[in-house]
Amino acid sequence: MNATAPTAETLRTTLAGLLDGLPPTRAAQAVERLIASYRGTTPTDAPVLRDRSDVAAYAAYRMPATFEAVRGALDGLRAAVPGWAPATHTDIGGGTGAATWAVAEAFASAPPATTVLDWARPALDLGRELALASGAPALQEVEWQCSRIGSALRIESTDLVTVSYVLKELTEADRAAVVAEAARAARAVLVVEPGTPDGYERILRAREALVAAGLTVAAPCPHSSACPIEPGADWCHFSARVSRSSLHRRVKGGSLAYEDEKFSYVAAVRFPVEPAPARVTRRPQIRKGMVLLDLCTAGEGLRRETVTKRHGPLYRAARDADWGDAWPPPAPEDGDAGGDAPGRAAAD
Repeated sequence: MNATAPTAETLRTTLAGLLDGLPPTRAAQAVERLIASYRGTTPTDAPVLRDRSDVAAYAAYRMPATFEAVRGALDGLRAAVPGWAPATHTDIGGGTGAATWAVAEAFASAPPATTVLDWARPALDLGRELALASGAPALQEVEWQCSRIGSALRIESTDLVTVSYVLKELTEADRAAVVAEAARAARAVLVVEPGTPDGYERILRAREALVAAGLTVAAPCPHSSACPIEPGADWCHFSARVSRSSLHRRVKGGSLAYEDEKFSYVAAVRFPVEPAPARVTRRPQIRKGMVLLDLCTAGEGLRRETVTKRHGPLYRAARDADWGDAWPPPAPEDGDAGGDAPGRAAAD
């Protein structure tokens, strides 16, 4: 087993090892119930994950996708605050620990001391098992604490708080309280939700609360002003490619070797930050001799930029741009050959 950073491949291998023998029928039934819970419109005041079979199905069904979504959001945060690394991390509603795995990988050179809080003891127990089985040193010392996630939540001061795929499970009052407590306690807060219209609405409310509490938006937005998206007309979201293991395909009933996880997020901080001048908000459209980029900008709101061959190196960068990337790209280092890199957008 990998004894360094906890990668996506480490997660898939560890899940397969611990969940080998999971009865397919029982797993499929649990997954169907979980899908209904997570896609429903009524928040709950009780944990969605009730027992080990629920937790095992959830881990196989959701952990790889949640890991990739949080990793994508962390990339945006790290780009905005280069060189910063949290010494401490609290994962609110962390369940089986997907966000904790992503944080440990993102800050692999100096992983933070992490505490996972969740109200579902079976989820915490399996999360601990997965962490210990991973062989990744950064996950061996994680603290797994049972705690009600709601208005009564109180956490110790920490450098980073993650709240991923949690707000949907809470009442409106509890959502506001959890975000307020994260803002009070942390130097940096990362909130991730499904990339759906209602998921984005929860992110937008969290963003407004974080800014009101004195934090500055680091990513994905290039500013902390009001979102320029017209309510109900569109929503801000991004995509992460998730490789499926055989276990993942079996539990989800799919045949493809990958899937795309859509997610929305906001990262906000209490220290100096360098947000992107603009961010690509849709898959770039590559046409003959040109690339069309839909951007969210600091000064002009939403706009489309057309980059043609006449723009030289910028055109090559546009062809390699991906959904969610900062724009324009950093200036090339001295000695950069400047040739076309393999285009991620072309591969989508």
